[in-house]
Amino acid sequence: MDLQLTDQRFLVCGASSGFGKAVAESLLQEGARCILVARRIEMLRASFSDYEEQVEFVMGDLTSPKTVGRVVEKVRKGPFHGALINAGGPPVGTPTETSMEDWDEAYQLVMRWKIDLMLKLVPILKENRYGRLLCIESKSVKQPVPALVLSNAFRAGVVGFVKTLAGEVAGDGITVNVLAPGAHETPAIERLIKKKSEQNQITIAAARIATEKSIPVGRMGRAEEIASLAAWLLSTHSSYVTGQTISHDGGSISGLFG
Repeated sequence: MDLQLTDQRFLVCGASSGFGKAVAESLLQEGARCILVARRIEMLRASFSDYEEQVEFVMGDLTSPKTVGRVVEKVRKGPFHGALINAGGPPVGTPTETSMEDWDEAYQLVMRWKIDLMLKLVPILKENRYGRLLCIESKSVKQPVPALVLSNAFRAGVVGFVKTLAGEVAGDGITVNVLAPGAHETPAIERLIKKKSEQNQITIAAARIATEKSIPVGRMGRAEEIASLAAWLLSTHSSYVTGQTISHDGGSISGLFG
C-alpha cells in the first residue's frame, strides 16, 4: 500500500530510540520528511545519517517549555502534516512506594508537555485544514499494569485529553489518536522486567520468560511492527479514524474492548 507520505513533513518526538526511532524510520522509508526531537542529538545523527536530505533535528528535553517553543518554531518553517507525540515513561512503583514529589515529576514527564505541544500544533494544522496527531502511551490506559501507578494514572489523563480534542478538531480535517502498546523489545521494557524479578525474587532471565509467557502470542512485540501501524495512522488513509485508543499488545489485554 502506498501511504502517500512522500514529501509530507512530520514531527517525531523521542526519536533517538524505541518506538520514536522506529516510527521515524518507517516515515522516512515512505518518503516523508521528519523533524526529529531527542535529548541525545549524537544518537539522532548516527541513526539517521542515511536520510540527511529528509531530516531536521531539535535537541532538548520536551518537558522544558523552551524546547517545546523551539520545536514549534521549527515546525512553522515549512509545510506540516502531523506529529508523533512520544517519550519515555515515569519510574516504576506501586502506589505506596510513591511520594508526592514523584507525582509532580510524573505529571511533567508524562502529561503536561504533551498537552502544551498539541495545543500549540493544532492552530498550525487548522490553517491547512489537515493534520494527524498520534500519541504513543501504554496498554495501561485500558488495563492498569502492576507497579506502574504513575504511568497508569497520567497516561489515562492523556487519553482523556485526546478523546476530547479529537471531537473538537475533527471538522478541521485533523485526527487525534492514541496507540496503546503492551510489552515490546525496546529499552523501556527492561525496567519492568527488573521490577518483576525483584518482586518475585527470580532472575532477570526468568522474569523475561515469564513476561513472554503471559502474552497470548507468546512473545514481545517489535518496534517496527507498531511503527507500521503508526505510519498508517499518520497517513491520508486514516481520515475516518479519530479519538481512538488502539492496542498493540499481542492479545494481553483481557477486556472486551482491548
